[in-house]
Amino acid sequence: MKDRGTETIITERLILRRFAEADAPQAYASWCSDPQVVKYLTWPVHASVNVTEEVIRSWISQYDDPCFYQWAICLKDTDEAIGSISVVNRDDSTEAAEIGYCIGRAYWHQGITAEALKAVIAYLHEAGYARICARHDTNNPASGRVMAKAGMRQEGILRHAGRNNTGICDLVVCAVIFEDR
Repeated sequence: MKDRGTETIITERLILRRFAEADAPQAYASWCSDPQVVKYLTWPVHASVNVTEEVIRSWISQYDDPCFYQWAICLKDTDEAIGSISVVNRDDSTEAAEIGYCIGRAYWHQGITAEALKAVIAYLHEAGYARICARHDTNNPASGRVMAKAGMRQEGILRHAGRNNTGICDLVVCAVIFEDR
């Protein structure tokens, strides 16, 4: 493994970069305070921008760790944080990483999240990860479409295996496996 941590990634439309404290108001307004955005996530809607500020400060404090991956999803033309994408779980023994993401509702259905996910998959592959996966609630097929557009294949459904803001749920597992490394 050649963990590099959170370095800037540039795609056709996006800049994936480290969060800065100045991103908190936009993050709060765009996705952290929106019940529709966090509906299928494991963390609750932020009660105030102060909560978002605390979370972002926590991420910033971890950026020196080469095993920490947490990006702000930003449009190139504005550099405003419109979402986040991160490694939520990793296993060095199997060279595996699990990715989680969310994006403000104003940016849904534009291919932005799939573009970010595809870029992070490539970045993690370069870092030596052989398996990159993500999971989504069966009641959130839009997230599954994001994974498919990014090149992930569905591996199966884990019944009654997760808990999110809707309660206990079934999880669809999708992954990319890099066998020819």
